[in-house]
Amino acid sequence: MHPPCPAARELQDRAVLWSMGELRATDVVTAACDALVAGLDSPALRVLAACTRGEADYDVPDLLPPALEELGLTLHPLGSVAAQEAAARVLAARMLAGELSPRELASRIHQRFGHELPLTERLAELDDDYDTLDYGDRTAAQVDADVTAEALRLTLDRPGTTA
Repeated sequence: MHPPCPAARELQDRAVLWSMGELRATDVVTAACDALVAGLDSPALRVLAACTRGEADYDVPDLLPPALEELGLTLHPLGSVAAQEAAARVLAARMLAGELSPRELASRIHQRFGHELPLTERLAELDDDYDTLDYGDRTAAQVDADVTAEALRLTLDRPGTTA
């Protein structure tokens, strides 16, 4: 499978984060506009990109699935393990890109999935490690390094998209 174009990856990533309640519907519409500007095109993508801020919350749930399908991208069923794993991988990639600190990544994963999602169990444990820094034998830098290594593992496992 060839690497996805950056605009397709960003649209799919925002769709994943939106489906998990991490982003607003307007963020998905912005990604759709960016995808059009980058040269992606489909009838449903054009309709999605045309949503106003006022329409986004109401229309994105219906417009996003066909737009992604027309582009060969995936939107996992809401609340599914696949959707949760995809969201965790997107958050890990965002941390590696400097958009989140290691501690923020571990905290968000722990809050969102607890210790229930096998893929992210190590990050939940590392979030617990942050809570014991004052009386444990590890430093924040050591835990940050472990979170970064875990984020890298998640992103290396990340399935590609097609576009």
